[in-house]
Amino acid sequence: MVEKFHTELINLKKETVELGYLGREMLRTSVDALIRQDRELAASVIDRKEELRLMNVRIEENCYQLIALNQPMAKDMRTIACTLKVIEASMRIGRYGKSIANIVKEISDKPHIANMMSIPHMADLVIDMVDDAIEAYDSDSISSVKEFSARDDTIDSLRHSIFREGITYMMEDPKNISRCTHYIMVARYLERCADHACKIAENAHYMQTGERIEIH
Repeated sequence: MVEKFHTELINLKKETVELGYLGREMLRTSVDALIRQDRELAASVIDRKEELRLMNVRIEENCYQLIALNQPMAKDMRTIACTLKVIEASMRIGRYGKSIANIVKEISDKPHIANMMSIPHMADLVIDMVDDAIEAYDSDSISSVKEFSARDDTIDSLRHSIFREGITYMMEDPKNISRCTHYIMVARYLERCADHACKIAENAHYMQTGERIEIH
């Protein structure tokens, strides 16, 4: 019975990692679609929203079933509890990817302004954080998330910089208002994805050590 439970727990983590990478891939693809102004690529992200939702529901139900049938304790219970938080964060990252894909449909008809005001660079940093957070959850090693507070500060600074630059371009030419507003929204979505990566990292740390931390 115990062996069966631990096999199911391993499978639960495997599915959770798959969900994490699905959300990550939706975010990565949506940013690529934005950079390339590729509406078809953006549509491929939007098409995956139901897959994301169904996977989230399935893993959540598996968590509840494992708790009800096995009454886990100590690290096993932490693993299930943290998994519930990780799938929620992964779901939101994927949803932000979908939101960026929707923006692509709105602004793909005109050239970018100022090389998108550091959005590609910001996206690379955020996706690296998502990768490292998922790796921490998957590998039982928290070394990859030790500098997350500083990395999150960098993301916050980039968002503020994009906001200020966007306002400047809007003031220079009212024709830039719509596009720059969208850039500012994308930067906000990316910042929120970094915050969710931090939540995954926090839960990976708690799952492995039993110690709660706050990354900010």
